[in-house]
Amino acid sequence: MSSFALYLIGFIILIAGLAYGAFMLGVALLWIGVCSVILIGLGIITGVAKTRSKDESPAD
Repeated sequence: MSSFALYLIGFIILIAGLAYGAFMLGVALLWIGVCSVILIGLGIITGVAKTRSKDESPAD
């Protein structure tokens, strides 16, 4: 399994826990959904940034 997949799975588990906590606090489902979508987007952006291989410049 790639590093990106592991990072994304962990982030989704984190989001699920936060969404469940917000549900238990009585936050409206609409806002839980909006925040979850935003956090998934942030997770993808940070996952790509952290697991992307660095481009090596060719040696002259």
